[in-house]
Amino acid sequence: MSESLKKLFPNRHIPIQMILSVVLVVIITYYNWIVGLSMALVVIVAFIANLQRERALQRELDIYISNLSHRVKQVGEEALLEMPIGIVLYNDAHEIQWANPYMHTFWDEEVLIGKSLEVLSNQFISAVEDEREELWFSLEGNQLQAKMKPDEHLIYVFDRTSEIEIQTMYENDQTVILIIYLDNYEEITQNMEDTLKSQLNSRVTAALNKWSLQYGLYLKRTSQDRFLAIGTQEVLAQLERVKFNILDVVRELDAEEEQKNPVTLSIGVGVGKVPLPLLGELAQSSLDLALGRGGDQVAIKDDDGKARFYGGKTNPMEKRTRVRARVIAHALRDLVKQSDKVMIMGHQSPDMDSIGAAIGILNIAQSNDVDGYIVFDPEDLNPGMNRIISAIKEEDSLWRHFIHPEEAEGITTNRSLVVVVDTHKPSMVPNERLLHKTDYKVVIDHHRRAEEFVDNPTLVYMEPYASSTAELVTELIEYQPKTVKLKMVEATAMLAGIIVDTKSFTLRTGSRTFDAASYLRSNGADTVLVQKFMKEDMDVYVKRSKLIERTEIFKDRIAISQADEDEVYDHVLIAQAADTLLTMSNVQAAFVISKREDGRVGISARSLGDVNVQVVMERMGGGGHLTNAATQIADTTIEEATSLLKDILDENTEGGDES
Repeated sequence: MSESLKKLFPNRHIPIQMILSVVLVVIITYYNWIVGLSMALVVIVAFIANLQRERALQRELDIYISNLSHRVKQVGEEALLEMPIGIVLYNDAHEIQWANPYMHTFWDEEVLIGKSLEVLSNQFISAVEDEREELWFSLEGNQLQAKMKPDEHLIYVFDRTSEIEIQTMYENDQTVILIIYLDNYEEITQNMEDTLKSQLNSRVTAALNKWSLQYGLYLKRTSQDRFLAIGTQEVLAQLERVKFNILDVVRELDAEEEQKNPVTLSIGVGVGKVPLPLLGELAQSSLDLALGRGGDQVAIKDDDGKARFYGGKTNPMEKRTRVRARVIAHALRDLVKQSDKVMIMGHQSPDMDSIGAAIGILNIAQSNDVDGYIVFDPEDLNPGMNRIISAIKEEDSLWRHFIHPEEAEGITTNRSLVVVVDTHKPSMVPNERLLHKTDYKVVIDHHRRAEEFVDNPTLVYMEPYASSTAELVTELIEYQPKTVKLKMVEATAMLAGIIVDTKSFTLRTGSRTFDAASYLRSNGADTVLVQKFMKEDMDVYVKRSKLIERTEIFKDRIAISQADEDEVYDHVLIAQAADTLLTMSNVQAAFVISKREDGRVGISARSLGDVNVQVVMERMGGGGHLTNAATQIADTTIEEATSLLKDILDENTEGGDES
């Protein structure tokens, strides 16, 4: 294309047909100029006509594009102002520079411009400074989602109120299964006249029917002592708000005026987004957990396996029989005989009950001609245990069965039997790895069952009403072969465990406790030696006295002692201080708080039964019994722990209702 043609037709492409026509005219003109001139005129005319037509089309296109651009701009402006999405522009000072009209649907005042972002939410400025991309907040009752563009100083706001309402409705309508069990129905009614038994059934059924109608539950009695209830998440939330007061209602029912033990309920609740069969399994698992903790309470499990509890106000009733003890003893004997060795573990920092129960299990293993070993870490020993350990060391035939946790790991096989005593939490045993080296595990404990538990135990003997694990093991020994007699030190250690856990037969003591103590005494247990084991040093007595001196009385009946932030106490000493405080006039519960050697804050709690210290300690990450519990808290101070304790006590004792 020549420069002259480019100047004549700028920014346009010359059709190939035109170029060919010009070449043809030049060739014809060369041979016949008259014909060539005529054809040149024709080509020029055709080109001019084509050019005019093209210019007309271009003008039409320009007009169309101009109109379309105007319309798009107009629509964009209208969309910006009228779309159902809030838009906010702000400056470096976090002040609103512009907001579209939609934002005023959430804001009662007419003017937003010039105001701080904090008028929308006090979280906005920190979110902007942290360059967060999303923030959820509430404004005038609306649930809003903000998408933030920090580089552009721009915020998009979406109204998610309807979505959240739909989500809430969906969550509230999720099915919940409750299995209701009358804990002591059989024990109460076994000697009851038919008339009184019928009255009891009628009262319990009427109370549960009234309760189910009040909260919209479907209730069906499936057996004499068991009911099935079906409800929703919304109903469950209502029941939790009143802390399942049906427990109190049923407990106060009296089938006869002289009825010694009230009827109590245990309720297992399954909740979660799982199929109904799995929901039923969760409910049954929750009921087992509630019963394992002593009954008269509610256990709720969700599909994540997390559990929460309500109730547990009363001391567990003594329901075990000699038949059950004999069945457990025979089952344990069979497991021992099938194993190549028995590995026995108490809890870390063992006390007398843990050591005594372990020694009792060792005797059971030896009575059945199987080697037994007590897993014991001499570095993890409380000062108060030195005397009993020294006495055990003098009996070489007994001491050689105490082995270090690492040594125990080396000799444990998949045919070994691991017996855990005085605890059921894997995190509390000296060597948790032993629990994974064998499929045969036995748990024997007297504490209320917690959420953490040994996986897939072969045999479980948990009796929360028992005074001590040593008491349970003593009964099991009575049904074993008499080939190996208890040594004096062994019987004394087991008796010491019972005496220490019952505070010399004053707490959680039943007739079976005295039977076990009598059996041990007849096998050589030395009560004088027990007192020597329990003696304490003068400096320990002085330190405990200092703790007691720092006591304040909370709510006229709860003693709370705070150690100095710089003082470190072991958990045995603060437990002894709590026991001592409980002997003071008008003190119904005692809490002693101090720093531990590991840097955590320890709390030891004791009660006479009116205040459920187990529930309080569980709220703080611990556990125990209704009258005896404890916890350890990391990353906190004594003052902060005390403040939290008082808040929980305020909540749990509000209106005189300990839950």
